[in-house]
Amino acid sequence: MLADQRRLSPHTLRAYEDTLGRFEDFLRHHLGGTVLTAHLETLHAADVRAYMASRRIKGLSNASMARELSALRTFTRWARQHLGLQIEALAGLKSPKLARRVPRPLAAPDAHALLDIVADSSRADWMRLRDTAVLLLLWGAGLRISEALSLTGADLPLGEVLRITGKRAKLREVPLLPLVRAAVEAYLEACPFSMTKDEPVFRGVRGGLLDAGIIRAAMRAARPALGLPASATPHALRHSFATHLLAAGADLRAIQELLGHASLSSTQIYTAVDAAQLLDSYRHAHPRA
Repeated sequence: MLADQRRLSPHTLRAYEDTLGRFEDFLRHHLGGTVLTAHLETLHAADVRAYMASRRIKGLSNASMARELSALRTFTRWARQHLGLQIEALAGLKSPKLARRVPRPLAAPDAHALLDIVADSSRADWMRLRDTAVLLLLWGAGLRISEALSLTGADLPLGEVLRITGKRAKLREVPLLPLVRAAVEAYLEACPFSMTKDEPVFRGVRGGLLDAGIIRAAMRAARPALGLPASATPHALRHSFATHLLAAGADLRAIQELLGHASLSSTQIYTAVDAAQLLDSYRHAHPRA
């Protein structure tokens, strides 16, 4: 159901499977034998708290604890709908409080400078052009790195608008700046591999699909020259796309559509970033700050 209907990522599916496996192992020892479906309906909140305490002892953070509880709640809802089981043990449990993580975008001059360094690296021309094109898709169009690397020959030639299939197969259309299109076209002209409709646009050194780790490594190598923190990752360029649009007066709903967020609450975190930058500028500029 999670894979076929909700279309969760393979990473999330593995995490859910691991949580259910650990919970079953815990119950096997906790209850003293094989865990039957009938046992699940007799569980109490204290049993789940004991499980979470065992996980806390192993050093789990609040975020990891919340993910474990979310996986268990999802399972109990599925069991109620498909197996008729009434598992009430999680009904009164609250997830740990999580500090809302504010994205750490790059300032526009830093993003420009970083792209210049990547473009001037000592590697083969087509590789430098490739890395620059990918990074521009993240900063200039707000793509996730997985979305950029999923482009195939069927998406070519690039027009003014690019149709993207994002998380949970959500479709969206993003405008492409002439600068971004030109960067991709320059890479395609230099790329030594043929480009058919079924093959990836961005290739590794042997012609296969480019590994996202290569792009992360390119940014990692460029950071020291600019004194950028470890948070200056490819995904930070997507954050920069959103915050720079917001700072320029773009509508929050429009940014939500461009990013492919299912909920506006996911996009609203960028208002906190913009406010933080405004306060920072005020403190540095006001004579009495």
